[in-house]
Amino acid sequence: MIEYDEYENKMILKLVYYGPALSGKTTNLLRLHDILDKEGRGDLAVLDTKDDRTIFFDLLPFFLIAPSGLKIKLKVFTVPGQVKHDATRKAVLQRADGVAFIADSRLSEETNNFESFKNLEDNLTVVGLDIERIPLVIQFNKRDLKNIITEADINRTWEQTGIPVLMSSALMGWGVVETFGKLVELSYDHIDTRYELKEKHGLDKETFVRKLIRVCV
Repeated sequence: MIEYDEYENKMILKLVYYGPALSGKTTNLLRLHDILDKEGRGDLAVLDTKDDRTIFFDLLPFFLIAPSGLKIKLKVFTVPGQVKHDATRKAVLQRADGVAFIADSRLSEETNNFESFKNLEDNLTVVGLDIERIPLVIQFNKRDLKNIITEADINRTWEQTGIPVLMSSALMGWGVVETFGKLVELSYDHIDTRYELKEKHGLDKETFVRKLIRVCV
């Protein structure tokens, strides 16, 4: 549910990284924050909970401005992965405009992945969001490790859902921007349907994605 202020002609998008404990949600955001152009993102902020933490940062802290004058800012959050912090996960999910589910590729974590995904579905319902409608991508992280689920098995399991699935090693830095980029694209489509970013505000998807994802060189 995008935060839109018609009087001030601005909107704030909220993207959330969700998944089981230690799947690499925080590492994704740390890498993403390092990779993106420092002029286009704000400082990392950490909200500590016992035994876990939530981090977030603003992207384009001074707003992307569409030709119509519409100002757009994006906030990126992680949630704590441990089950005992479920109340915090619900709080962070509120008013989310898109979700990246970060799964752990290790064979030993298959059950945790599915339980966490079910928890995501349940918590979206609790905060009034529909998993069938919200922009959603899945990233299988830790592809640099041994004893991992094969890509073929991942595709067989998830291709019927229609949810985009990406492979990554956040620790090594690859697949991080691609995951974020896909979520940004889906978020644009979702927002454009309701707020007519292209027709009413003159902001096409290519420009939107390019301005949000400016990588350091």
